[in-house]
Parts: sequence; structure tokens; C-alpha cells
Amino acid sequence: MNTSTAPIWQPSAKRIAGTRLTAFMAAADKRWNRRLAGTDYQPLHAWSIEHPEEFWASVWEFGDVRGEMGSTVVVDREKMPGAQWFPEARLNFAENLLRRRDAADALVFWGEDKVRGRASHAELYRAVAQTAAALRGMGVARGDRVAAYLPNLPAALVAMLATASIGAIFSSASPDFGVQGVVDRFGQIEPKVLFACDGYWYNGKVIDCLGKVAEIAARMSSLQRVVLVPYAGNAVGGGGDIAAVKHGVSLADFLAPFAAETEIRFEQLPFDHPLYIMYSSGTTGVPKCIVHSAGGALLQHLKEHQLQADVKPGDRLFYFTTCGWMMWNWLVTGLASGATLLLYDGSPFVGRGNILFDYAVAERMTHFGTSAKFIDAIAKIDLKPSQTHKLKHLRAMLSTGSPLVAEGFDYVYANIKPDLQLASISGGTDIISCFVLGNPNGPVYRGEIQCAGLGMAVDVLDDNGRPVRGEKGELVCTRSFPVMPIGFWNDDDGSKYRAAYFDRFYNVWCHGDFAERTAHDGFIIYGRSDATLNPGGVRIGTAEIYRQVEKLAEVIESLVIGQDWPPGNSGDVRVVLFVKLRDDLVLDETLSASIKQVIKDNTTPRHVPAKILQVNDIPRTKSGKIVELAVRHVVHGRPVKNVEALANPEALDHFRDRAELKS
Repeated sequence: MNTSTAPIWQPSAKRIAGTRLTAFMAAADKRWNRRLAGTDYQPLHAWSIEHPEEFWASVWEFGDVRGEMGSTVVVDREKMPGAQWFPEARLNFAENLLRRRDAADALVFWGEDKVRGRASHAELYRAVAQTAAALRGMGVARGDRVAAYLPNLPAALVAMLATASIGAIFSSASPDFGVQGVVDRFGQIEPKVLFACDGYWYNGKVIDCLGKVAEIAARMSSLQRVVLVPYAGNAVGGGGDIAAVKHGVSLADFLAPFAAETEIRFEQLPFDHPLYIMYSSGTTGVPKCIVHSAGGALLQHLKEHQLQADVKPGDRLFYFTTCGWMMWNWLVTGLASGATLLLYDGSPFVGRGNILFDYAVAERMTHFGTSAKFIDAIAKIDLKPSQTHKLKHLRAMLSTGSPLVAEGFDYVYANIKPDLQLASISGGTDIISCFVLGNPNGPVYRGEIQCAGLGMAVDVLDDNGRPVRGEKGELVCTRSFPVMPIGFWNDDDGSKYRAAYFDRFYNVWCHGDFAERTAHDGFIIYGRSDATLNPGGVRIGTAEIYRQVEKLAEVIESLVIGQDWPPGNSGDVRVVLFVKLRDDLVLDETLSASIKQVIKDNTTPRHVPAKILQVNDIPRTKSGKIVELAVRHVVHGRPVKNVEALANPEALDHFRDRAELKS
């Protein structure tokens, strides 16, 4: 991917002077006398890697973490896995998010154009107090699991904070998951309590959930209570609907005995006490259950919010996400930095894609978080928010979920706002945060992620384990960091955990992304390593092809795989491209030739697909990521082990038994 030598955006000196990152550098200078103030990002990053004890202690202090840090920051920091961070510390995650009890907005909620609401810090605290008391009242204790099968509602945030205040472990999934997908996840961790909704809105339609909730409750013997949260208007108040749900109770009835509760008893817990259980996408098997610590998530999110995204007290933080994606967990920690959370549930394309920009204007949004696919989609329909919406408060736009192509950068600055920090960010559920992300004091280069995260020894290695720059290789982290998972659930000897990240390179986290480190110390992600194409022994990132194909107005989106060819020959592949076209267009020889030509002109002849086929839909996970591996399995006649992980599993049928792929 060619990028510009000149920045596409550069913060002003006045802006740099007022960032949280600049304030942090001054505070670290005073604390450690490292002469960081006034320098650029690279000396700061080098210090954060070479002196992690100083850096992470500074993050704790600068982030004003509520708790006892202790005198030791890290033990065995060279071991990965195996390092112990803040072994003497005691804290409570929820206490750090519930610092305030005033009348200012803690959160605002929009449920498409149907439902709106807001809650003050005092109201949020009181709701958490009542929910925590109700959970304690039914015997939920430290280490127990509480699950949520909810839209991105305030109730999900309340349930998480109440769970964390007790020291129980929270896990969530969005209600578009099918029954089997939920059981595959929650069934492994055996929760005592499930919070679930009666239904939800999507693109103006009501989707009923009570039937699925009843089936889930019947199949999970660990559940002692299923708390039904009203949202989509279904009758759930003590009638036949709740009666059909085993252990079912309405939210109002669950909380009623604790209506007078106004205080929260925050359990003081070790730094590595489990907070969340997250899940791998699970399209090739039962999802892995990834356990994250309270201290690691808190410290990493404070760092990323304040230092990398410049979130300040009073900012209005938004990310388009569901409770089934780690960006929800990332978003809600914004309370610990003094931000107001802007929650949204439903389709982002209500009002022809304008509703999120309506939200931005109405609620003075300062940080707009979304996916690269959303940016691509609104570019395809030629949406121009800069002409229709006064986004005067917006300072940063964040993009993740898939690589943001260079043309996406162009679109944002031309059609959304010319003066903002566009931070393409990348990490994952595995670390509930980012490896590479934004720098509010630094320039943005077209097509590049700005930098490696502070405290993260990120690099790109070739097949021989040597660092490379300007070449593609494996994205790695060569030193331990506080937000590494505690491990996987039901993996007592840690073998599955080690196999997932540490088998490729000894004592190095190999993330599974095919990436490049640029001359600017930025990064470009070319796709997942396990989906990388290898025609004739040359590795090609799928994002390189997507970038070219999706320039064409006729193409809505695409998916590319390597097909073993000839059949039975495991030594080589041919590149096969599937395209979803606009409106009622049909793929013909002229369009196929145009697609091949644009790929050839902008990449290499090896990138040009041997076959281009039209499909009506592209399969993707619940968090919106396309699933090349699942399609590759279908094309090769192999089973996809967990279709419940897909948002649209029926789309796989478009790839099955295609006659065109037999010759």
C-alpha cells in the first residue's frame, strides 16, 4: 500500500499544548527526570518500553487510579507469559468508573430513532447500587459469573458495574446471536445470572428475543436467575412471557426489594483478579474463552483513552458497537477518564446513514468511533456530513474492525471534517485493547496507523524472526504488558493459551496480523495472517486486494481467498475473488476485466485473481468482520464448525459447490 510522504493532517501547536499526552509527559518528567517534555513520540515510546516500571506507575498516578498500587510494578517482566504486574495492588474496577455522583450526564442513549434516554452520574451510581445489592442478595460472590444477552443499553453497563463491584466476572453477547452461539459461549463459563432483553430494534423493525431467551435458560443448568430487561415494548411484567423463561424475573421485580439501596460496597481485589470473559470469533470451532484482569483492562484503557485518543474530563465519547464486541468494553471504561458515554443501539444506516451524525451534533460528540466498513459504506453512497452537520465539537474519529484503506482517509478529511485526529486502531479481543493506534500530538499519514501503543513493544518480524521495516511480516509484541490475558477459561495448564500466541516465536506474542512498519514508525495492517494468500509462495495480504477492488463504484464489498490448485495440491493456491455488486448489476467480462486491471495497475500481477465470482452477500461475524477462513472451508468442502458465530450464516451458501471453481 503506497502512502504519502507528507502528512494528511497535523495537529496545531496550540492543540498539542493542551493534550493529555503533553500533560503526561510533563508529569513523567517531574516524577522521573527523563527529559520527555517537548520531545516527539518516539523518545516517549522508547522510555515506556525500556523503563516499564516507571511508565506504568506513571499511568496509574496520572490516571488517578482508585486503589493501592503497592511498591512493586512488575515481577519477571521478561517472561511472556508469566510476568506479574502490580502484585501488591488492590483496587476495584467499578469504583474507578463510578467516581462521580453528581447531576452531570454519565451516559446518553439512543435506540435508533425510537428510544432516547440519559442518566446522571448520581442516577448511574444508584442503579448500580441496587443491582449489586440484588446480585449479592441471591448469593453472587467473588469469582461467580454473570452474563448479559443484551443490546447496547444502559442496563448492560449497570449489570457490568454491579458485577465488577462484587468481584464477580462479567461476560456479554449481543441479542443477534442465535441460541447455539450463546450456549457455546456462556455454557462454558456457567454463569449464575443472565440479564436478557425482551427484544430490540434493528433498522426500524422489532426483533423479539423472549423465545430465544427461554430456550437458552432451559439449556443452561448453571442459571439461578434470568433477569428480563424491557426494551422493545413486549409485555414482560409478570405475564405468560416471563413464566415461559426458566428462573425468569422482570428487572423491576429483581430490584424491588433493594429500592432503598444507595451505597456500593466495592470489593478491593488483586490487580489480576478476573473482570471479563471474552470470546474468540469461533468460526472454526467452539469459541475460546479469554479471561481479562480488572487491573490490566483499567490501566490499558486509561492509557489509550487519555494518552492516545486525548479523552478529557467532560468529553463525549462514542463508539458504534454491540455488547458482543470488545469495543463495548473499551468504550465504557471512558467513565474512568471523566467522559460522558454516548451509547447507540441498532442500525447505523437509519436515515440513510445520517443518524450517527445527527447524534454527534445533538450530543456534542468529541470522539466518533466506528468501523472501516462504515466509513467505506457511507463513502459509497456519497454521504457528505461536513455539508449537512455542524461537527464543531468533534476532535477525533477512530476506526477499527478491519484495515482502513488510504481512500478512507481521503474521504474522512474531505467529507466529514478536515481538522480532526483520524486514528485507525488495531488490536483485538485477545488484549481487549490495541497494539497500534493514535497519537494526538503526531501527524496522520494517508493509509497508516499512527504508532505503536505506549508500553507496547510492537514490531514486525519476517519468517526468520528478524525485525523488518518497509516489508510485510508478522505483527508481534516482544515484551510483556499488563493487559495480557490471565489465560483461557478451562485451560488449567495454559497449553491452549501458549499455543494461541507464543508458538510461532519464543517468548514473543505473535498476534496473527500481516503487517508492515513504515518509515514514519506507523503501521499498515494487511489482514489476518491465517487468511494471507500465498500464490506461488509469495505472501499477499487480503486488504491489499480489497483496497483496489472496492475503489470501483460497481462493487459494494468483496472477499478473497486462496483456493488449493490444482485440487489435491497443497503446495500452491490460486487467488479467487468474490464480489457483491451494487443494485441489480451482473458481473460480466467487461467488469471482470476492469477489476483485474485496477488490481494489476496498483499492485502486482500476482495479486490478480484467477477467478472472479459474483455473490449476493458476504458472510461476517457479529462484530462485522468478514470471514475468509470460513469461506475457504466451504469452497474446499470442509465444515464450518460454528456458524452461530456469524451474523449472516446463510451467506455461506453463495460459496458452496460453485461449478466455476472446479476448472
